[in-house]
Amino acid sequence: MDSTLQFVLTLLAAAVVVVVICRSMKLPPLLGYLIVGIAVGPNALGWVPDSEAVAHLAEFGIVFLMFTIGLEFSLPRLIAMRTLVLGLGGAQVAVTALVVTASAIGIGLLAGGTIGWQAAVVLGCALAMSSTAILAKTLAERLELNSEHGRRIIGVLLFQDLAVVPMLVLVPALSAPASDLPASLALATAKIAVTLVVLLKLGQPLMRRWFHLVARQKSSELFVLNVLLITLGLSYLTSSMGLSLALGAFVAGVLISETEYRFQVEEDIKPFRDILLGLFFITVGMLVDMLWIVQNLLLVACVLAAILAVKTLVLLGVMAAWRTDSGVSLRVALALAPAGEFGFVLLTLALGQGTLPPAVMQPVLAAMVLSMIAAPFIIEHSEHLVRRWRGSDWMSRAMQLTQIASQTMVVDRHVIICGYGRSGQNLARLLEAEQVPFFALDLDPDRVREAAAAGEHVVFGDAARREVLQAAGLARARALVISYSDIHSALRILEIVHEMRPELPVIVRTVDDTDIDRLKAAGAAEVVAEIMEGSLMLASHALMVLGMPLNRVLRRIRSAREERYGMFRGFFHGASDQAGEGTDDVFLHSVVLVGGSRAIGRRLGDLGLDALLADVSAIRRRGVRALSPAPETELREGDIVVLRGDAAAVAAAEIRLLQGA
Repeated sequence: MDSTLQFVLTLLAAAVVVVVICRSMKLPPLLGYLIVGIAVGPNALGWVPDSEAVAHLAEFGIVFLMFTIGLEFSLPRLIAMRTLVLGLGGAQVAVTALVVTASAIGIGLLAGGTIGWQAAVVLGCALAMSSTAILAKTLAERLELNSEHGRRIIGVLLFQDLAVVPMLVLVPALSAPASDLPASLALATAKIAVTLVVLLKLGQPLMRRWFHLVARQKSSELFVLNVLLITLGLSYLTSSMGLSLALGAFVAGVLISETEYRFQVEEDIKPFRDILLGLFFITVGMLVDMLWIVQNLLLVACVLAAILAVKTLVLLGVMAAWRTDSGVSLRVALALAPAGEFGFVLLTLALGQGTLPPAVMQPVLAAMVLSMIAAPFIIEHSEHLVRRWRGSDWMSRAMQLTQIASQTMVVDRHVIICGYGRSGQNLARLLEAEQVPFFALDLDPDRVREAAAAGEHVVFGDAARREVLQAAGLARARALVISYSDIHSALRILEIVHEMRPELPVIVRTVDDTDIDRLKAAGAAEVVAEIMEGSLMLASHALMVLGMPLNRVLRRIRSAREERYGMFRGFFHGASDQAGEGTDDVFLHSVVLVGGSRAIGRRLGDLGLDALLADVSAIRRRGVRALSPAPETELREGDIVVLRGDAAAVAAAEIRLLQGA
């Protein structure tokens, strides 16, 4: 008991420390788990024995991984992306598996038969996989999920996830004697066909009714127990039929995915999945012998280079058959070249079945681990490689920028809308109603195509890129609005705007108020939090239902907004003002205190702006959040003073700030 508790505590402590380090370096946690396994395993420090109990727990990690894949399986999505998924994805998996298998057989023959054809097939299947976890996370962070290369990468990954199911049947069947292999494969195929037909055809209505019954009990504990029962029960059923545990878990996920409880199930199962999956990757790391790798470093480096080179060349060939732009092809090939987590699943399964010799396992496993560690860095530098090696990509980028610039060339004092989703489109309609020119950038090619066909002023472009903002007329813009909620992209845009147009007001949308200070410190004129506006609308409806007069409700809401948003605050036109006092003519104007401005070094209260009927709504200073203006606030060079008032008052205040009284 003490030894079991000791190695569990060792694993937990090591995993927590290493995963924290990986997250701080913006690396996927699964890389941290692999590093933990390498460090504490029997081939390194030896803190954790390679016990059968650990292996069994790790197998449950695979079960919940396959359950999640089944849960995310969507037949409508598959049909919508059938060309990319079945065509491009199928070609990538098939061609890569065949090339690797043929290469492994050839190497085995040259090495005196050390690699049998069964082991070669396993290697072909394992190395055809790429990492869904790493690629999906990296593309999402870089806002490239809806780009041309992003859509192709996701399509290939979807097919790889589906291809794992028949591979889980094929790999165990390969352990049978050569004479019995056709019969074993035929029997396994028949079993899986019958199982899928029976469970998916008859199990769908039963699953829905059963979940209705459980949900009516309104017990979260019972709901989680039911999910575990369904997942492990179907896994046991398929295992008892001679199939894998993972297949049953995949079927369970598919059954639940068609019910209305899918998202609740996904949240409930996530802690179990992540913990057990982390344990699986730790056990994979425990298989790596660092001493052997150091002694055979050249061999491992050659295997790693071969994996990356073969997969890249295969993908470039497949993409060329699809007549894809060379720049997009290279981005897809570089992203999908590293190995994936399902490759470890297949290798571990084959090792347990005796299909793959340990002598072959070690260099391949080490190369796969290194390729996954390198994957985020390869994607990060792929743009540089594409631009350097593919001149046509420069032409494509130049044409895109030319298209953007040609549409904005005749526009002046316009609003740049970054993101043309629902929020961006609603803003565009209001600007159009007020006859304010605007120009929108978006990364969803389908949305851009549909909107442009309807005559909207929107083009495809990444607003977080300097050259795109320049082409969109940043130098002539009146304001910039970031209508999507992504803190990393927003900070990058704010950095570019501050460098090129520090006086330009930027309004940023965010989901909640956790990043408001960070965005304002980066130079945002205002940050609109959805949770704030939602709560105000909720409060207004609640007050009206309680019988409060409409004018009193509006006054309360306006007062709350003035407390929250600096842009709504005014010196002469506050919440207590009566309507119709000329407030319709009030507007905002930003003034940059350049070197030589008379206001530099003076306190705001000493300037006498109140006598001009102008109000300082906000002061923005680089590195400091937007200040709440006070009479004792001392102005500095580079400050951006946001004035509020009518045209005459603002003009007079600007003259006083820059030239003095």
